[in-house]
Amino acid sequence: MSRILFLIYAGFNYLTFLVAFSYAIGFVTNLLVPKAIDGVPQVPLSAAIINNLTLLAIFAVQHSVMARPKFKQWWTRIIPAPIERSTYVLFSNLALILLMWKWEPMGGVIWSVSSPLVSGLLTALSLLGFAILIASTFMVDHWDLFGLRQVWAYFTGKTYTPPKFKTAYLYKYVRHPLYLGFVIGFWAAPTMTVTHLIFTVMCTGYILVGIYLEEKDLTSYFGDTYRNYKKRIPMLIPIPGRKASVRTMKPPHDQAA
Repeated sequence: MSRILFLIYAGFNYLTFLVAFSYAIGFVTNLLVPKAIDGVPQVPLSAAIINNLTLLAIFAVQHSVMARPKFKQWWTRIIPAPIERSTYVLFSNLALILLMWKWEPMGGVIWSVSSPLVSGLLTALSLLGFAILIASTFMVDHWDLFGLRQVWAYFTGKTYTPPKFKTAYLYKYVRHPLYLGFVIGFWAAPTMTVTHLIFTVMCTGYILVGIYLEEKDLTSYFGDTYRNYKKRIPMLIPIPGRKASVRTMKPPHDQAA
């Protein structure tokens, strides 16, 4: 029974993510959703800033803390290991939904592109960024990232083994194409309001902090293999002539075996 319940639980959280993330794309790009990042201010500027920074902090703390190995070690004493990642997805969904639900527009325009052609190109570039983000998850292990692989292994009675890190496709050119997709999606805005700018600057800052923490974990797990990859390949911006060979990174104990 627990196997079936875990499978339903993970599937529900994944479907919720698909809905929430699809809405989030419209939220950031001001496309096809009833409430987007921009709009008519409803509260004083100071209240809106405090509110929005609090929402962003909740989102950042949840993502960072629950992704740390030490937290996972403690958390799996409470939550069964097969649904640890699915539970992370659940809390991420809740943090994202809360952010979009309670977000307060602040008005003010930093820049606005008047040319319909350029405006359309920037919107297309933003959508391309989100497409790069999603594609990047499949270049490593999409199903593991969202907790489905772990639950499926438990459901079928197989031993779960963590995925090996692959430096294929976009990972041959930048170490973090997923985060690059976020940066493109956030910054390629035909109209950059004060609201959008604060959101984008804070998210970009969080991404840089997230990369630092993630790379500490990757270096600890993969050792010199990741250190060498880090030396050769740029973090976010591709550099002509800098390209990694296609390979699969294995942790040191796998290499020894």
